Amino acid sequence: MAYSTSVNISIETQAENIIQEISYDGQEIYQPALSMSDNLSKLAQRIDFSKVDDDSKQQEVEIKSEEESKEPSPNVPVSGWIDSVVSKLKRAATEICVISDVLAVTKEKRYMILDPIPTESIETKPMAQIYLRKKALASASNIIMSAVDRLRSSQNEFIRNRTTPDFHIELLRLRQNWRLKKVSTAIIGDLSYKTAGSKFGQSGMFEVTKAEDDIQSNSGTSSNSPSSSPGQNVSITKSPSALRVTVPTELQGVSYIMVLCQKDQENIFNTSFNLLGSAPATPNPDMHWQQKLEAAQNVLFCKELFNQLAKEAVQLQATIPHMVVGNQISATVFPGIQLIIGLCHSSTNGNPNTILPSKTDHDHVLEHSLHQLLREVHHRNTHQPFPHPSSGPLGPSKRRAVAGPNAADRFELLEMSKSQTLLEQIIEQAQHFFMRLRTEYVIDTLAKEVKDPIIISHWNSLNSPTQACVKVTIVSHGFDCICRTSLVVHVMKKSLKCICRDGRVMYLSYEPQELRDLIFCQIYQHQIMGVQSVAKTQGWQFLASSSHLGLGPVEPMGNASSCLLASPIGDRLISVKCEPQGNVSVSIAHSPKKDFFGGQLVKERKWENLGGSFKKVRWDKMEGKNFLNKIELLMASLTNST
Repeated sequence: MAYSTSVNISIETQAENIIQEISYDGQEIYQPALSMSDNLSKLAQRIDFSKVDDDSKQQEVEIKSEEESKEPSPNVPVSGWIDSVVSKLKRAATEICVISDVLAVTKEKRYMILDPIPTESIETKPMAQIYLRKKALASASNIIMSAVDRLRSSQNEFIRNRTTPDFHIELLRLRQNWRLKKVSTAIIGDLSYKTAGSKFGQSGMFEVTKAEDDIQSNSGTSSNSPSSSPGQNVSITKSPSALRVTVPTELQGVSYIMVLCQKDQENIFNTSFNLLGSAPATPNPDMHWQQKLEAAQNVLFCKELFNQLAKEAVQLQATIPHMVVGNQISATVFPGIQLIIGLCHSSTNGNPNTILPSKTDHDHVLEHSLHQLLREVHHRNTHQPFPHPSSGPLGPSKRRAVAGPNAADRFELLEMSKSQTLLEQIIEQAQHFFMRLRTEYVIDTLAKEVKDPIIISHWNSLNSPTQACVKVTIVSHGFDCICRTSLVVHVMKKSLKCICRDGRVMYLSYEPQELRDLIFCQIYQHQIMGVQSVAKTQGWQFLASSSHLGLGPVEPMGNASSCLLASPIGDRLISVKCEPQGNVSVSIAHSPKKDFFGGQLVKERKWENLGGSFKKVRWDKMEGKNFLNKIELLMASLTNST
């Protein structure tokens, strides 16, 4: 057999199709790809079947030559592969005939019958079966009881692990919310706000220890309790903690800031506040470490807030000096009104039997503002505007940094350097609070007193701590579409800014009488404007009007307003006078005069058209719902009588 040294090389055709035609514009037209059937027929055409037959014959000759060389048997005839196939087919046909004969014999039952072979019967004893079943049930019950014991032990272990927390897991939870460090063998924590820039000197250190004895005693009593079922082992008890937190004595208990506003100067310091550390410290071991640390940090925060307010009260130079006595700070908001800020502290650490000072008369809003102001200071200390150095002292603020490029003058630089203290801000908020209360009282009182016209007030819901806005609308019932008077009042810290309907801006002081007088003036001006509007609808002529009438007696407040109206044909006149105190007088005149008599000087009848004297109308006897309705009825009656 010859061995060839040739190497087979696989050659693949290109993936693209053969170019069939190239058009004149250079576009190539490819032959479409062959389908699978076309490709198979193309490959079959390449096969040379004559060569395949020659190769098969040559292989058969080689196989025969090898067999003859191995086993030379000249007596045995050589048969081809067709003879082997024929023999196998004959054997298969024989087996099929045998199977058909067996099936025919068993089915027809004429030549042979197939009967089952009888088996020997075994004697059964009932007691033995009972013993076997009893043994099987006992083994099954043993398996079930062993499973129950394993479940019970696993449940007890789970309850023990749940009621007995791990020290390191509790310590990890503690580190997520509180600052801790290890000093020698002790774990020390810090409650202060020094990382937020606080300069309060009191220490906020606390110690963390491991409470092993309490955990073992509580877990032992809960796990050793007898029970008939695993569900009864669960007892509703408070899970002990693996940590024990020791807080300093001065930070134990409950503390809060109380803000009071009093008007009587004699009772300024009669409010009963607990002095700092007045009661002995009694730590409560049942309190959880998270609640204990939150209460201690609240005590530290209230002390820092009160200490900052006390420093500012001493340093500020007010017109009426502020007073700091014990744990109380008093400041003058308005003449005769005092603002009192007190620190209440009870060192009983949450004992429910302890009676804290009464909190019925204090101001929740100002107390919340105090807490918010100090927290804003801490937030500004930790959130400086960018860009700022990553290390070292911080530079000027953002406004001062751009003061040079913006060419700021000396006045603007001085305004940038000014800053309000916490006490000044809370005093301004208290002043605004009193101004808002007085404004509400004046408007509500006038709305109750004055029935005609109707006074409606709408307070803006979006206000700042030192500024509020209210819109006062004056309308007459049934005539709100033709006449409406609006007044906008901005409540400041110590003054009021009033914007009238005609665009005039007036500034009022903190005295409530000034606002009351202004609203009264707006009321009678509204009546005069309403009379003019009704006259236009009735066809009457508007002759004259004056908002500052100089005739008649001197008014105690403001000036009276008046207007003069004429009928459509000019034979009737109506004079309306509105006084600031709410009094309204209406007079009418006729033309020509009914009581004209000629004399030596005035003899002609043409002078009777000048009109007679005005006669006052008994306004309280007139019919009508309100002032403008009565004016409307009066105009209608005078027009009809004409």
